[in-house]
Amino acid sequence: MRLASAILGLLLRTLLAIPDSLMGKIFGKPPAEAAGLRPDAWAIARVTAVIEGGSTSFVPSEARRETEILARAVSLPVPGVKSQEWDLPGQDRCLRARLFTPESDPLAGPMLVHFHGGGWVQGSVESHRGASAWLAREAGIRVLSVEYRLAPENPFPAQADDALLAWRSVMEDPARFGADPTQVGVIGDSAGAQMATVLCLDLKHAGEPQPACQVLIYPVTDCAGTMPSRDIFSSGYYLTRARMDWFEECFVPEGEARNPRLSPLYAGDLSGLAPAVVSLAIADPLLEEGYAYAQRLAESGVPVTVDWMPMLHAWFNMTASRSSRRGHEVLAARVNELLG
Repeated sequence: MRLASAILGLLLRTLLAIPDSLMGKIFGKPPAEAAGLRPDAWAIARVTAVIEGGSTSFVPSEARRETEILARAVSLPVPGVKSQEWDLPGQDRCLRARLFTPESDPLAGPMLVHFHGGGWVQGSVESHRGASAWLAREAGIRVLSVEYRLAPENPFPAQADDALLAWRSVMEDPARFGADPTQVGVIGDSAGAQMATVLCLDLKHAGEPQPACQVLIYPVTDCAGTMPSRDIFSSGYYLTRARMDWFEECFVPEGEARNPRLSPLYAGDLSGLAPAVVSLAIADPLLEEGYAYAQRLAESGVPVTVDWMPMLHAWFNMTASRSSRRGHEVLAARVNELLG
């Protein structure tokens, strides 16, 4: 499996060096349900579909190794950004974190607390190193990437509890990270975005201040899997329904799929939450549940901006692709709007 992942990573890295015009000739146009998908994103979809299931394990330890291999292959080094290791202490445990700071950053400024994607089962601070550093440089802000406990070894609500621990630890003294206390937001991608939404809900229920913003990149909001996009994009678009089902089998306790701390789409009251950006990938099993949550936020009076990105799930992490780098430009502009 590790060899297959390494080969896939090499293929993708080689593929991403091909000009868009040539990709269009090689791979043609995407089908109607994915119309508008960027040429490099469609090429990634086609290549990964050919070997779908053959290079991805459903054993947590092996899946984690595969994720790290692929992450290195599809991300670029980011000059001009420094990193520093941190510990975030809580009452009964301590979480590892890594702070990414642009070398040109002022002494105090905005910061985003980041929760990585990976289906709550895989992914790490290291797998998202490139994406965190890229966003820090593009937006000119600090990004604190948090390492939380993974399922199935650490069942729900470990992940939500870790998000709350991390946030409270940061907000005890944001200045130690060089952050302006009034400009600290939260960001997550995929499962990490679900954690960011739940964090905002937990803070509301605890009567604690909201983050300055919530940046949700293709969030999981409906672990009951009721949205049609889970079937429309069930295979052939990098993230598969089979993979999502496995993640949720590892993470969601039986009978709890509509628990708002698992599926924030079912939360009763979203009013008063942090201003939001919801960034959706147009060919993604999670497309419609992300949009449904954005609509719920808007209906509840929360300022929200929705970006429909012509890319696949996981574009945030694929900085070796032109479409991912363009996505980071859009995301950075949104973050700057929210954080002033």
